[in-house]
Amino acid sequence: MTSPSPGLNAASIQDKLGSHCQRTGVFDTVNRYEVKNAPGRGVHAEVFLDTIDPIQTSGLNASSVRIGWKIRISTDMLAEPQDDIDPRIADAADIVFSSLHQDFQLNDDTVDDVRFIDLLGAHGAALGAKAGYINRDNKQYRVIDVTVPVIINDAWSQNP
Repeated sequence: MTSPSPGLNAASIQDKLGSHCQRTGVFDTVNRYEVKNAPGRGVHAEVFLDTIDPIQTSGLNASSVRIGWKIRISTDMLAEPQDDIDPRIADAADIVFSSLHQDFQLNDDTVDDVRFIDLLGAHGAALGAKAGYINRDNKQYRVIDVTVPVIINDAWSQNP
C-alpha cells in the first residue's frame, strides 16, 4: 500500500518564502534551513519550519492546517557601527513583511493549496517578529525571528 502524498506542500512553501527573501536584495545569504554555523559578516536570512496545527475551517470531511514558518534574520552583534544593528535587521524585516503583504496567497503554479498567509491572526498568531540573540560558533548574533503563519485548505481527508 502506498502512502498518500503530503497535503502541506511544505517544500514548495519553504522555497517560495526563501524566494521572497532573495528578491528583497537585502540579504547576503538566504538559506532554506536553520543554519548550524556562524554565517559571517552581513545580514542573513534562513527559512525553517516552526509549527504545524490543524485548524477548524474545513467541512466535515477534511482538516485545514496552519503551518508556521520562521524567517530568521541575523547579523553579527559586534558589527560596526553598532548603533545601526537593530535598524538594519528591523529594516530587513520590514522589507520581508512588505513582500509577504504583496503576495499573501503565495500565488504561483507550484503552491496552489495556500489559502493565505495569516497576516492578522485569524487562526492563531499573526505574522509577527521578535528580536533576540543567538550564539553560533562562539559568536553572538543579533536576530529577529519573523513568524509566517500559512493557512492550507483541506490538507488531510477525514474518513470514518
